Amino acid sequence: MTTPTTITQLRSTLLQIPWRGKPPAAGILSDPFRELYVLEIETQGGLTGMSYLQPLRGGLHTIDACMKELVAPHVIGRDATEIEAIWQTLYKSNFWLGRMGVTVFAQSAVDMALWDLVGKRAGLPLFRLWGAARNEVPAYGSGCFRGLGRDGMIARAKEFTAMGLKAIKMQVAHIRPWREDVQNVKAMREALGGGIEIMIDVNMGWDADTAIQAGHRIDEFDPYWLEEPVVAEDFAGYRRIAAALRTRVVGGESHFTRNDLRPFFEHPGVPILQPDPMRGGYTELRKIAAAAEPWGIAIAPHLFHEQMVHLLASIPNANHLEYMDWNDDLWIEPILPSKTGTMTPPERPGHGLAFRPEVLKDHRIGGQSMTA
Repeated sequence: MTTPTTITQLRSTLLQIPWRGKPPAAGILSDPFRELYVLEIETQGGLTGMSYLQPLRGGLHTIDACMKELVAPHVIGRDATEIEAIWQTLYKSNFWLGRMGVTVFAQSAVDMALWDLVGKRAGLPLFRLWGAARNEVPAYGSGCFRGLGRDGMIARAKEFTAMGLKAIKMQVAHIRPWREDVQNVKAMREALGGGIEIMIDVNMGWDADTAIQAGHRIDEFDPYWLEEPVVAEDFAGYRRIAAALRTRVVGGESHFTRNDLRPFFEHPGVPILQPDPMRGGYTELRKIAAAAEPWGIAIAPHLFHEQMVHLLASIPNANHLEYMDWNDDLWIEPILPSKTGTMTPPERPGHGLAFRPEVLKDHRIGGQSMTA
């Protein structure tokens, strides 16, 4: 029996948008454009929920094919309020092909769009629907990429601190030798002084021995954390590095669901996890946060502060939002940091995000409508 909340249609829009200025000088991003996958879910009663993915390394058409073949048939005709049941159906239905990977990306888009829809139906912003824990969340400025060079990274950091942010993140590895990275961290600390937190992102660019060797030298400059020092699968390396350094070792953005993060709970040593919303959606990230709290582990999600501000405002173990300003121009009402270095979730129903109409119109390179 159909109801006003019965899902009748999924609509995708594939966007390819020029970067604002030059592409990020990270040395690990291959796309010359910003590529976004936008999903809308509509119900019998006319309610619509929206989500977006930004895979960073291509794959929009692959996600769209997966959505049509492996995801939409399990979603259309379901009640949009059955979010947990739909999550479980999608995960179990696609387990053989996609315990990790593209099916989880597509599933995450569905999950976040459904939460947006249910928030709109309830007339509540997501952080209040989930039970608000706070009204503002500290944020750090991200985007001091290694390819900018030492002076360029420092200049970028000062742009963020001039906005009021009390923390920034700089990149190491990939582009230049680690000893040069150590000197960059030293220069950043000297430039910013002691009142600003410095996060350091390795982007999985070192092995454990290099991370320990470099980390011992970086320790003296009092960074806030050393992020993703080794490849995601090297849990033993994470433990070795965390035991060797004074600086916090953090990670998790490249892991899929709480199942992939299990070793971090079984051997607590990473005090902050950074799950990515594209690897499980809101439903899974809330479970990760709940699993982490009893171990004293905080949550600082990977990117997408526009989507993640509601999550961190609703959990007790929130750490920082990652403010990357590269998509601020896409939204009718962008979510920006305050002069005190925090972000506030909008009081609009759902996640409260809406693309500027011209963005969806002028930069569309594909998409489809999926119905029964």
